[in-house]
Amino acid sequence: MRNVGKTATLENKFPLLAVENNCILSKDADITACFRVHLPELFTVATTEYEAIHSAWHKAIKTLPDYTIVHKQDWYIKENYAPDLTEEDQSFLSKSYQRHFNERPFLNHYCYLFLTKTTKERMRMQSNFSSLCKGVLIPKEIRDKETVRRFMEAVAQFERIINDSGFVKLERLTENDIIGTGDTKGLLEQYLTLSKEKGTPMQDIALGSEDVRIGNKRLCLHTLSDTDDLPNTVSSNTRYEKLSTDRSDCLLSFAAPVGLLLSCNHIYNQYLFLDNSDENLRKFEKAARNMHSLARYSRANQINKEWIERYLNEAHSFGLSSIRAHFNVMAWSDDPDELKRLKNDTGSALALMECKPRHNTVDVATLYWAAMPGNAGDFPSEESFYTFIEPALCFFTEETNYQSSVSPFGIKMADRLTGKPIHLDISDLPMKKGVITNRNKFILGPSGSGKSFFTNHMVRQYYEQGAHVLLVDTGNSYQGLCELIKGKTRGEDGVYFTYTENNPIAFNPFYTDDGVFDIEKRESIKTLILTLWKRDDEPPTRSEEVALSNAVSGYIQRIKQNAEYPSFNGFYDYVQSDYRNVLEEKQVREKDFDLANFLNVLEPYYKGGEYDYLLNSDKQLDLLSKRFIVFEIDAIKDHKILFPIVTIIIMEVFINKMRRLKGVRKMILIEEAWKAIAKEGMAAYIKYLFKTVRKFFGEAIVVTQEVDDIIQSPVVKESIINNSDCKILLDQRKYMNKFDDIQAMLGLTEKEKAQILSINQNNDPSRLYKEVWIGLGGTHSAVYATEVSLEEYYCYTTEETEKMEVMQLASELGGNMEMAIKRIAGQRRDNANSY
Repeated sequence: MRNVGKTATLENKFPLLAVENNCILSKDADITACFRVHLPELFTVATTEYEAIHSAWHKAIKTLPDYTIVHKQDWYIKENYAPDLTEEDQSFLSKSYQRHFNERPFLNHYCYLFLTKTTKERMRMQSNFSSLCKGVLIPKEIRDKETVRRFMEAVAQFERIINDSGFVKLERLTENDIIGTGDTKGLLEQYLTLSKEKGTPMQDIALGSEDVRIGNKRLCLHTLSDTDDLPNTVSSNTRYEKLSTDRSDCLLSFAAPVGLLLSCNHIYNQYLFLDNSDENLRKFEKAARNMHSLARYSRANQINKEWIERYLNEAHSFGLSSIRAHFNVMAWSDDPDELKRLKNDTGSALALMECKPRHNTVDVATLYWAAMPGNAGDFPSEESFYTFIEPALCFFTEETNYQSSVSPFGIKMADRLTGKPIHLDISDLPMKKGVITNRNKFILGPSGSGKSFFTNHMVRQYYEQGAHVLLVDTGNSYQGLCELIKGKTRGEDGVYFTYTENNPIAFNPFYTDDGVFDIEKRESIKTLILTLWKRDDEPPTRSEEVALSNAVSGYIQRIKQNAEYPSFNGFYDYVQSDYRNVLEEKQVREKDFDLANFLNVLEPYYKGGEYDYLLNSDKQLDLLSKRFIVFEIDAIKDHKILFPIVTIIIMEVFINKMRRLKGVRKMILIEEAWKAIAKEGMAAYIKYLFKTVRKFFGEAIVVTQEVDDIIQSPVVKESIINNSDCKILLDQRKYMNKFDDIQAMLGLTEKEKAQILSINQNNDPSRLYKEVWIGLGGTHSAVYATEVSLEEYYCYTTEETEKMEVMQLASELGGNMEMAIKRIAGQRRDNANSY
């Protein structure tokens, strides 16, 4: 049977001739410069920034010559997250996290810009002159080389203006980007298959009068090609109600509803046709005169004349350039039922922009063909409408989805809109770029806002990337994580200090793993003994300081000479015997150093005393080499004797790490304990830490939940906040009425305030997560989702019943925390799947 269908080969109808000097040449002698566009991230742009972006586009477009087509093409493709489960040395929790997000669907955004230089004749052609309608395409010769040179100069100037704006970045596409290589698909092949996936074969393209099909994918096309379809007013941005409050506005670009908010496979095409503005205005002047002369025959003519005159008045009054514009949304699906839903969704998205949805079934084929990269010259002129550059630019989408950091170091968060995992560096890359000057962090969030989850998630990932982590806690928030690390390292790491009657905290301040007593170690021992000896309101005299310093130095010297085991008991014995003789030889008077008083005050910490266990631990703990240490001090934070000693030990441990571990990342995180530390005369340690730690590749982090604490405490205000360039805030709705004070104290901008107040306002009920705001240096900020796997949840949980369940099962399994978490998480999944 003979095939009578109207078919043609792609080669015969293909409108493009070549790619030279990274430009596309069409067979009609059009030249197209191609760019990849990098836009700001979603929900991170303020009103002034939207206006600056809008202004940059306008300035850049004004530099282009007449008969240029600006074609911005935004691709929104549904993709699935593909984790790297083959990566070596992944921890149990890291693998659980990756499995949790495996094949998580999300909408990915790719943005391109095509600047096409064409001719006056081509700009006026209608759909019946499309290259699709021609039997044979004969390549034309580019005759005017000077026009090409001027166009390329204008393109370079256009690129420079946009890149200098600081908000949008243009990256020139290379020949390989456009036509592809043996291993990668080029942009043209991607468009002709409507797929970004590698290996997608070319399929039949059916361009019918009412139906366009690419393989099995059928197109659904909505157009904005008539002024009657447009809203009465447009702007560079619009308020996104779902994340706004009565105190703050969350902003998106005017066209955002047909961008990332339209969750289906689609392409949003934006065209600006730069005709000769003066010629257009002369044409409108003539049309206005004709309408005036015919006004008596029809009221419509009178109304049209008034509209034309208003357009001309605007153009002449403000020096505006008359252009034509067109916008369309091409959505596709291989499922007929889904295609109907896409049609409704796209129409609803346009309606949100107050546009009249027009489902185009007439010019689908020619509009699809004209949207091919480099073929904008084939656009049918009857599908465009007259406007000015400024209002037309309001229909440009100006944001993209969250981007992962290029830094190898960072933490895993999730995109708040789609739930896609994001690799986020809030320490190293911002330092290199000069966004922040230190790595310190200040975390604020009320009870139940997810602070412990976020901090557990962060410190776990820091630890797994080689950092030394020291935590000061007041609520067993990190017990599960510490026990897991202890089990995985077989006790080599994961040290958990807490005070109980049966197992009180005990240390040996004189112990060092390498026998080295540097200046910091000696000073730490002296500070400790001084704290035991003197009250806060009783400063030591100069002679007492010298005597104590000599006593410590003498005992250390004896340790080295006799190779004896160091301890506080040994120090006490040394002072009681040998050092007594030294004092007598030097004839030190009792009023200069009262030895009997000194020994009497320290006697409770000597063997047989009330606190003899405290400083004479026989556990030779090498805290310098331990990478994960938790001090849980809730039981002793109000104890007059124990608390000052423990805090000195904690600070000594970290400062020792800070100075002796060269080139190793260190982190100290102080939970609510900082309030007690600041009260007990330890504020100097806090100040020293926050000002000095950055010089030693370290970071200090303070976590609090009480607003009044941060507002009223001078220690926090002056030392912590001023020296913390990274601020992390969680749900602040409980503090809505106090937020103005928090904003002023933290120096937050209106944009940052709007972001913070949008936290948890529109969470996806199908996902379990809480949102967190991260601000860097006052210039970069965004809201992310803290979403974890079930295994991580049971490791981090602070819910007492859940924690007891995990701990009890781990105890029954011989202390195997990992196995306990696996079992409980598995049971939870089985129960969820059974419903």
